[in-house]
Amino acid sequence: MRVILVEDNHNLAKGIENALKDQGHAVDHLDDGADADVFLTTATTDVAILDVNLPRLSGIEITRRMRARGDTTPVLILTARGKTSERVEGLDAGADDYLVKPFEMEELFARLRALTRRRPEVAPLRETIGRLVYDREQRAVQLDGRDLDLPRRELALFELLLAHRGRLIEKDRIADALYGTGADVEGNAVELLISRLRRKIDGSDVAIRTARGLGYMLDGG
Repeated sequence: MRVILVEDNHNLAKGIENALKDQGHAVDHLDDGADADVFLTTATTDVAILDVNLPRLSGIEITRRMRARGDTTPVLILTARGKTSERVEGLDAGADDYLVKPFEMEELFARLRALTRRRPEVAPLRETIGRLVYDREQRAVQLDGRDLDLPRRELALFELLLAHRGRLIEKDRIADALYGTGADVEGNAVELLISRLRRKIDGSDVAIRTARGLGYMLDGG
């Protein structure tokens, strides 16, 4: 999952970012509301976490602008005060949920899982492709009933390829989704992950196709 986090408390933002990355998610962090609004006009993300009080543009106004341009990305609002009026304003602006600071990371994870399940195009909890079965609830991949040992980055890569099954994904887009936009990534990092994942799903009747110079595609089943 790719997450856009807009939070100007850098200690809190770092904690959230590290926790999400430990779960295998890619995170793009911004600390300015106006910059985030511009970024969200072109970025593709699974969920946006927006603090209410931000420089130049509030999280509520960012949400309002997202909905006005037809962006249905799930939005989780972070609020320090938890005032009823603030929560109502955020929900009326189009936010899907809110979380009052301080909070436990496990609660954040649970709310993000709930938000992604609510999307209109929500995928089934278990999906079979070839001889592979992907369990979205457990974030586990099985081959002939046996759990595959996929480190978090390889799992995130599989999830991304599966979400775009049958469609080519550019290498740069994969890097952005797995590491975050602008992350300092080794030039061959994506190729190495593709190679490792290919070995682990070998014999599953599922293949990762390469369009040289263009990108990759999950095919089979």
